[in-house]
Amino acid sequence: MKMKLGTMAVAAVMAASPVMADLVFPSLSYRTGPYAAGGIPFADGYADYMNLLNARDGGIGGVMTNVLECETGYNTEKGVECYESTKGQGALVYQPLSTGITYQLIPKATADGIPIHSMGYGRTSAANGDVFSNVFNYPANYWNGASGAINYLMSQGDIAGKKIALVYHNSAYGKEPIRTLEELAKKHGFELTLLPVDHPGQEQKSQWLQIRREKPDNVIMYGWGVMNQVAVQEAANIRYPMEDFIGIWWSGSENDVLPAGDAADGYKALTFHGVGDDFPVFADIQKYVVDAGNAAGAGDQVGTVLYNRGLYAAMLAAEAAKTAQEIHGTGDITPAMMRDGMEALEITEAKMTALGLPGFGPEFSVSCENHGGPGLIGMTQWDASAKTWSLINEFAPSDMDVIQPLIDEDSAAYAAENNIASSCK
Repeated sequence: MKMKLGTMAVAAVMAASPVMADLVFPSLSYRTGPYAAGGIPFADGYADYMNLLNARDGGIGGVMTNVLECETGYNTEKGVECYESTKGQGALVYQPLSTGITYQLIPKATADGIPIHSMGYGRTSAANGDVFSNVFNYPANYWNGASGAINYLMSQGDIAGKKIALVYHNSAYGKEPIRTLEELAKKHGFELTLLPVDHPGQEQKSQWLQIRREKPDNVIMYGWGVMNQVAVQEAANIRYPMEDFIGIWWSGSENDVLPAGDAADGYKALTFHGVGDDFPVFADIQKYVVDAGNAAGAGDQVGTVLYNRGLYAAMLAAEAAKTAQEIHGTGDITPAMMRDGMEALEITEAKMTALGLPGFGPEFSVSCENHGGPGLIGMTQWDASAKTWSLINEFAPSDMDVIQPLIDEDSAAYAAENNIASSCK
């Protein structure tokens, strides 16, 4: 396999370093702060899967894993501090778990030769591996999500002339889908209304009064934390139809709907991975991790949406590490080797089945040019009586005819600003 010059240089430096005892996977968690309810299950799922690999398989390729957790409180400055304090401890890949932190770490991690996996968040144009050599956001990004929502609505009927409102967290994260939705509005002829909500999102009366007044046919939400709970409750208060309300994947967990009780029934949320605990891997987690007393948390989050997302992120990291080990013929891989493994990653249904996760996510492969995967989006719906999410629409393509030019435009601007040459030639 042909390696990039930058990768070879970093590999040469790392090869001269002492052999690492573990495969180190930093976890930039937030178990405290306003978004802790979402951060805790993700961190638990990520750590529990790595603990499962250690207990059941003896690690990855015979090398034990070490999840190095550092508390960020979902604060960008603390996230950067966590990166700086852990990067020298053998860190193989960072999951920033915050769009703000991701933006700050992109130049730092790239200069340090450490890959970033901003799965379903972060800078969307990082899908262009030709510019963002060390950043990956497979299997889907925020622009795929925006398109996935529109595609789903079109599958239910003509949306030309209809009104669609975007209720969004007034931050870099929440603003990500705006340009995509504006382009899709031009293409499909719907009217788009933008309704920002300031952090942390507890005050939304004016936005929902506007929705009650203007009666949009659908509401799409890019929210996080308490903002989601408040939005679902406010929608219920004005009797907005829950089946017409769609959240991005960060607005589609149990935390977001349980407080509203039966009023949340029918609420929908996008996803890029499976829901529930009806997968064989969870029996192994129960046996080898929870029952053994090695769970990262209390064990009460297993199978919830955000626990599953953390588990999925860990699975993808582990499979990339295996790929890196195979490419380079060594168990003790370096960050540069990990980057190579991520760029050569291929997830098939056969592989997911062997891992105890049949049908848990879409099949995809990564390449030098495409660090974002295929952007296949599913739809889930909340059943308030059963207190469960169900996948009601299989993983389907997003509109890359609209999204790819936006990725090309934004990444080209970034490359020009930062004097970045093509890395895929």
